[in-house]
Amino acid sequence: MQGNGILAAGIAGLAMVAIVALRYLATSGLFAWLGERRWPELHRGLGPQIRREIGWSLLSAVIYGLPAGIVAWGWQNRGWTQIYRDASAYPLWWMPVSFLLCLFIHDTWFYWTHRWMHEPRVFRAIHAVHHDSRPPTAWAAMSFHPGEALTGAFVIPALVFVLPLHIGVVMALLLTMTLMGVSNHMGWEMFPRWLVHGRAGRWLITATHHQLHHDRYQCNYGLYFRFWDRLCGTDKGLGTFRRSGS
Repeated sequence: MQGNGILAAGIAGLAMVAIVALRYLATSGLFAWLGERRWPELHRGLGPQIRREIGWSLLSAVIYGLPAGIVAWGWQNRGWTQIYRDASAYPLWWMPVSFLLCLFIHDTWFYWTHRWMHEPRVFRAIHAVHHDSRPPTAWAAMSFHPGEALTGAFVIPALVFVLPLHIGVVMALLLTMTLMGVSNHMGWEMFPRWLVHGRAGRWLITATHHQLHHDRYQCNYGLYFRFWDRLCGTDKGLGTFRRSGS
């Protein structure tokens, strides 16, 4: 890239950092507010922890946003990726298939890197930051050590170079990542009981499932699906929320 291109790509990266940070603040803030509306004591005494979660999360926004913004600039100006706008460019069935395929790839990457980060040395070095949230809150969704943030920051940006993805699918992936990241940590369950305890709940990650990971550490490592946990014997079922009225 020439000097102007490098500058433009850098500006795009910084713009995406702002978007990721605002998306985090808005989404986590919304779910934190909803939780407090229902359980006024949900975050009582957690002020210092929440401020720490927000600080780490905003640092993670930089790590997530910069590569995403640069890739978005390259797609718009250099044709770097396989993102497409014309829905007729590929069969319509490819949209839902590609969406589910990307979720599965991301979930696979997350499961194995997450499990690796629970190795004692790695846990102490980087993953302990995330588990400092006791109990986790909606603000903990991106509360990562920079080393941990780096393990997840390049997954979706890398996929758009490999797989043809409609721009709508990319947006749906980012929305799903955000919602699941926040809802899995917010200390209450947004899904109905029939789903959590039914057939779908046996395969989908919910806040109730991920809560047990934060209680026991050595189980329930998945992000979207329980597939790898069930296959590898690390699925230990559902947890409970440590608050009055749960």
